[in-house]
Amino acid sequence: MAVKQIVMFPDEVLERPCDKVTVFDKKLTKLLGDMYDTMIENDGVGLAAPQIGISQQIAIVDIDDHHGTIELINPEIIEQRGKQTGPEGCLSFPGLFGEVSRADYVKVSTYNRKGKVKVIEAEGFLARAIQHEMDHLEGILFTSKVEKYLEEEDLESAEG
Repeated sequence: MAVKQIVMFPDEVLERPCDKVTVFDKKLTKLLGDMYDTMIENDGVGLAAPQIGISQQIAIVDIDDHHGTIELINPEIIEQRGKQTGPEGCLSFPGLFGEVSRADYVKVSTYNRKGKVKVIEAEGFLARAIQHEMDHLEGILFTSKVEKYLEEEDLESAEG
């Protein structure tokens, strides 16, 4: 697998809705592997295909918990509830962080790499990460949802 270059804002691919995936083949499997390697290399918890210049509805999320790596292909939120507000950052906006409110629970219908439908339920931080990546697939950036920008010192005090 290969580490790809992260696309930085204001590249227009980041603000364009992505095309649905229609072919589930070895090329898709390789892309998912490259995306995983790229996310890990850049210390991310999620990565969407437009962040490496590919305008397709593909994202991965791995918050380093028992869920492992979640692959999202043509995902749709079918249920959401609750509200959480917390800090977010984005690999396409290095050093930029802000408070964002999102649903606390989501149920998502998605495809796996073989083209089979699966349903994922997530809450808390995992739900936040999934929603952030799904926004990328619609051309929506977290900066459009920031309620308050944070300095890195604010993040450290929030964590510890």
